[in-house]
Formats: sequence, structure tokens, C-alpha cells
Amino acid sequence: MAVTLKAALLDSDKRGYVVDDLAKLVDEEVADKSGLSGGMIKTGYAAVKKIKPGIIWGAINTLLDEFVEALEPHWTAYNASPTGDFGAYLAAHAQPVSEALLGVTDRRAEKSNRQAITSVYSKLRPKGQENVIAALPRLGAVVEKHAQQ
Repeated sequence: MAVTLKAALLDSDKRGYVVDDLAKLVDEEVADKSGLSGGMIKTGYAAVKKIKPGIIWGAINTLLDEFVEALEPHWTAYNASPTGDFGAYLAAHAQPVSEALLGVTDRRAEKSNRQAITSVYSKLRPKGQENVIAALPRLGAVVEKHAQQ
């Protein structure tokens, strides 16, 4: 039987490496953005990282348990009949996977009492699903790398 994502990714000895790779994934996804909206994303991302270094790593670390919980059913389904790699599986199931992942950030934003965070999130959320779907192949590769170690 395949190892659960919780056991593989949240293990205290591996967690930091998982978060490092996911932070790198976010950097790569932002770097790949183009056009006017891509320029705005890059500018905003750079500003946030400059104002508060480590914020991306910290946010990923904080949300990792909930993201893993959202991905677990997809990992289980993938392992029931593995074809290709997990990134391809996620991309082939982009709608439900992206909704599950965005559900984590939606719930977190709803609970926030910090107006600045909720305001920025509400502006970025409409493009959120598109951006999450674009990142699914890379996300799958990171997850699979750590789940199979």
C-alpha cells in the first residue's frame, strides 16, 4: 500500500525540505507569469518578499497540513491505478483538485480579521483557480518526489 501524504510530507524530518521545494515552486510559477497581469503579480510578489522576507515559506508551512489533507484523496485515487506521474494526474483532474486547494485558502481568508489580507485575497482570488491549475504539474512533481523518498 502506498504511503499516505500525511505520513510522507508532514514528517518532522522532511517537512522543512517539502516547504523549501514548495516555496521554490511558487517562485518558479511567479517567474513564469507574463503579460500585464503577470507583471503585476511579479511586482506584488517581489514587494511582499522584500517587505517581509520568509513570508512565503512561513505561509506554506502554516497551510501545509490543510493542503496535504486536500490532496490526500487525489493521492489515494492516483495510487489506486497509477498512470504517468502525479503531476499529470492532478492536471487531468484540474477542476476538483484546484477547488480543493483553493478551499483551504478561502477558509483561511474568511477567518482572517486582517483587512489588508482579505482585501488583497479578494482581488487575487478570481484568477486563483487559473494560477493553481497552471501549477498542478509542478505541484505533483514535488509531492511525488517527497512521497517516494
